[in-house]
Amino acid sequence: MRRLGLALVLTWAASSASADMIRKACLTSNRSSGDFTLCNCIQDAANLTLSTKDQRLAASFFKDPDKAQEVRQSDRRTHETFWERYKSFGEMAETFCQK
Repeated sequence: MRRLGLALVLTWAASSASADMIRKACLTSNRSSGDFTLCNCIQDAANLTLSTKDQRLAASFFKDPDKAQEVRQSDRRTHETFWERYKSFGEMAETFCQK
């Protein structure tokens, strides 16, 4: 039982430490104008649709939008499957984060 509790705490700590990647990238991008409510909503959508690894890659798109195009056009299977998840994230964020 103690091992299970420790595993849950470690999992929560790891996800909490990286849970703000999208929000931080959004807040520092010139497109969001530092809109905390919008960036918070986008992070919530990311938490529901993207893994930590996916969020790391998606967050990099805020700083380098050309990277998104490279991933989208890539022939790598991992990029193709990521892009499907990323599209779902975008659709969810667009639906729930409208002003």
